[in-house]
Amino acid sequence: MTTAPKPFPSQDFDALDGFDLDDEFMDLHPTGAGTPAPGSMAQASDPFDPVGRMRSETETAMNALAPSPAAVSPVAAAMPAVETSTALTMGGPASVEVSIPRIGVHIFAERQDTAAAAERAGQDRRMARATTQIRLGGVQAAIEAYQAEPTPPLIIVESLKAPQDLLAEIDQLAQVCDAGTKVVIIGATNDILLFRELMRRGVSEYLVAPVQPLQLIAAIGGLFADPAQPFVGRTIAFVGARGGAGASAVAHNTAYAMSERIGVNTVIVDYDLPFGTAGLDFNQDPLNGVADALNQPDRLDATLLDRMMVRCTDKLSLFAAPATLETDWDIGAEAFEEVTTRIRATAPFVVLDLPHLWSGWMRRALIAADEVVVVATPDLASLRNAKNMIDLIKQGRPNDAPPRLVLNQVGIPGRPEIPAKDFGAALGIHPSLSIPFDAKVFGSAANNGQMIVDAAAKTKAAEAFETLAQIVSRRELPAASARAAGRAKPAAAAKSAGGGSLLGSLFSKKR
Repeated sequence: MTTAPKPFPSQDFDALDGFDLDDEFMDLHPTGAGTPAPGSMAQASDPFDPVGRMRSETETAMNALAPSPAAVSPVAAAMPAVETSTALTMGGPASVEVSIPRIGVHIFAERQDTAAAAERAGQDRRMARATTQIRLGGVQAAIEAYQAEPTPPLIIVESLKAPQDLLAEIDQLAQVCDAGTKVVIIGATNDILLFRELMRRGVSEYLVAPVQPLQLIAAIGGLFADPAQPFVGRTIAFVGARGGAGASAVAHNTAYAMSERIGVNTVIVDYDLPFGTAGLDFNQDPLNGVADALNQPDRLDATLLDRMMVRCTDKLSLFAAPATLETDWDIGAEAFEEVTTRIRATAPFVVLDLPHLWSGWMRRALIAADEVVVVATPDLASLRNAKNMIDLIKQGRPNDAPPRLVLNQVGIPGRPEIPAKDFGAALGIHPSLSIPFDAKVFGSAANNGQMIVDAAAKTKAAEAFETLAQIVSRRELPAASARAAGRAKPAAAAKSAGGGSLLGSLFSKKR
């Protein structure tokens, strides 16, 4: 008889951890129309109004799915959307940050609901590296299957039988399990005595039916967590809806605010290999960090990663792009995925500065990120591109909150703009915030290699970046006195104080 799986400590799961109401703050009501006056029904040519058309289509689809009652406050208006999300994903879009290795997972369900939840879990971005097989039949089907085939690293079986019958089935299953196989049981009884007895028999985890996709993912991630790795860094991907939207500037300033204002260790990864600006924005001499890592992803370890990164402050590190056209940069999606996974082990927060292009690795990077921030300008091209991007991301991330929308460069004098309310309504997402246009502040900060929260701390733009940093990190700013006492002097400012301008240092590198 082969040995049963060794017990593994269970992991608490909070379905509401990380839920953000601001994603749900949007108007779900169709635009009202009064009764037409007599004689006003004459046909007229429809004016060109793509924003109105997109908003109408979005509202029609949303009302068909979940028409909301009248509300008197933003919080009340948000509740129908929250309830709809609760029905889908155990209380709203939850934050399950795990790193699941390349393993085989076999699931034997008894109920169709469990099989459906397992199928959704297998399609989740966190399970991209795992191979999932789902069968019906419960524990008995598993026993029959493994009499003729080896067991995978993880088996999840469902049994709706009474505790004593369930224990008897588990004893039979242990007879056909290979050593080292982990077993998760889905049962119908919430019984602590049964749980303890299952753990004594070597079961790794016990879940009470009905289960949800994120429950399964959290359980799997807990079983295969690396004890030597204290955390799995949260990846926040910034992408522009169009070229020139300012996604890189928003990403860099937000990351800087996270590290220097909130005080969390953060890594910026500039994946725009030929044109990345992270080195310029922080006035750093960029190493070929990202390029070297992508060329040898399997050799990366903590020591090598530390050498490749540039330390901007005590809490902010930079994985800069080489910003050269001497190479074609034909790199596979697997390399980007592996490098991102390795970097997640180095800091609690990893900000991905993604280029404005579309490729296989870009699609995978957006879907795999723990949070996506789409940066758009209030114009029609951004609206169209943002809608396409957000729809694709939502489809690829069914168990996650929708992407966040940030409107940048708002209020350029003389430029017609789509109002934020109409922009968000057309996309079905309320903008998390709007960043006002300030040519002098942004231009001076960029030319001096400074971040807005240092160069112009009292401006609305600085306030916006501090707010966005709190939103994406889910942390609050510390008290003002403590923040001022612990504020680190950025390396970029130190270099500027030593003499020489950013432009001078840039061209001196070229000589």
